[in-house]
Amino acid sequence: MNHFILLGIIYFAFISLGLPDSVLGVAWPTMRATLLQPIEAAGLITLVLTICSAISSFASGAVLKRLGTGPVVMISGLLTGLALLGFSFGPSFGVLLLLAIPLGLGAGSVDAGLNHFVAQHYSSRHMNWLHGCWGIGATLGPIVMGMALATVAGWAQGYRHIAFIQLGLAFLFLLTLTLWNRERATPDAAAHDEQPLTLKPLNPKAPWLAVSLYLVYATIEVGTGLWAASVLVDDRHVSAPTAGLWVSCFYGAIMAGRFGTGLIAARMGNRRLVRYGLVMAMLGAALFSVSGLPPSLSLVGLMLLGLGCAPIYPSLMHETARRFDADTARIVIGRQVGFAYVGGAAGPAAMGLLAAAAGPAAIMPVVFLAVVLLLVLSEVLNSMT
Repeated sequence: MNHFILLGIIYFAFISLGLPDSVLGVAWPTMRATLLQPIEAAGLITLVLTICSAISSFASGAVLKRLGTGPVVMISGLLTGLALLGFSFGPSFGVLLLLAIPLGLGAGSVDAGLNHFVAQHYSSRHMNWLHGCWGIGATLGPIVMGMALATVAGWAQGYRHIAFIQLGLAFLFLLTLTLWNRERATPDAAAHDEQPLTLKPLNPKAPWLAVSLYLVYATIEVGTGLWAASVLVDDRHVSAPTAGLWVSCFYGAIMAGRFGTGLIAARMGNRRLVRYGLVMAMLGAALFSVSGLPPSLSLVGLMLLGLGCAPIYPSLMHETARRFDADTARIVIGRQVGFAYVGGAAGPAAMGLLAAAAGPAAIMPVVFLAVVLLLVLSEVLNSMT
């Protein structure tokens, strides 16, 4: 029984992890007017946040060994909740940059630790559902922020609501710390049905190629989440609250896709799920890249991109435990999470510079090219392992 309660706590932890990830892009068109900042300044906040998350994830092995997974999850929720509360009172752009440091540090270790724990102990079904729970948080965030933007209080009230949710989850993690003293969960029965592949002799390039996939993927997902609202407001002339709702549809498509993928993951296999997802993401990115289309078609493109993204992160992560031996997989998974944060920092920041130079409409064609590159790299890795 404790095994399933622990799995539920892990799901809640990923809801907590997803809540703040998607709100900056929704709030930024209004925030930058309040703070008197250019459009590309959001990339700087994202850069600080994700670099701190990357540092935290690379150090996650030592942190988790010293503190244990449960305390790390609880401290993460507390750190992110307090940082988001600070965002709601942030009087200046400089203060927001400082608050991005604990917000990023709070996310990194728990992300790497839980991904490795689930990859080792649970089936691909639960790995997809785990990241579907992240999608719940990432979907709720823009909805909460979009509703706040429609009120007089605006973005500050949106951050305050999300902070209170985070702090409430942190309190739940505190109450359930004793469950983590027995974190010797046995592998899910379904995991035994997924026979490991016959491993080829390790190509020294393969682990780093597996890591590089996350660099590209994070650029696609985080870049779209951060800049889609600006594209919609500035290029498609959609109102800020409506743009926030549409970005929540993007994350909602990721969430729904991951829960749906979990039902068929064992039959389809990780590699086919990644391949089909990337083809769908290419179609969605191509559709959303076209300026001048009716708004409804832009929304369809954004949702197709989200559905295509859905299986990629969890399926690649779960497949790592099958591509490599146990020791190599442990190292690679930590690096994958770290490089996802690096990609989530550098890619969207570069997109911000592109938007400042050529306008927000130039961002989505770059996303389309990144999806094509990810498909090519994924197929090369499949041939190596």
